[in-house]
Amino acid sequence: MLNKIKIMIIEDEDAISNFVATTLKANTYAPLVAKTASEALSMIPSHCPDLVLLDLGLPDMDGIEILKKITWGYCTPSCFFIPP
Repeated sequence: MLNKIKIMIIEDEDAISNFVATTLKANTYAPLVAKTASEALSMIPSHCPDLVLLDLGLPDMDGIEILKKITWGYCTPSCFFIPP
């Protein structure tokens, strides 16, 4: 069995993150959801997502700052931005 592609959704609005996660799961992806930048940063090293869907307007950290932190780790996923 092939490993599912892991896609992390970093989004603080429940309606958006739930919709995206449900859609990804229905299309055989493995969604990971983080509601804050700090939650995402703690999850990324252990889950090593293949792709990150990143909200630039997070409550605890600017999206650009989290992007800088993601790209300095040993696991560097591709990122797609969700405009605020």
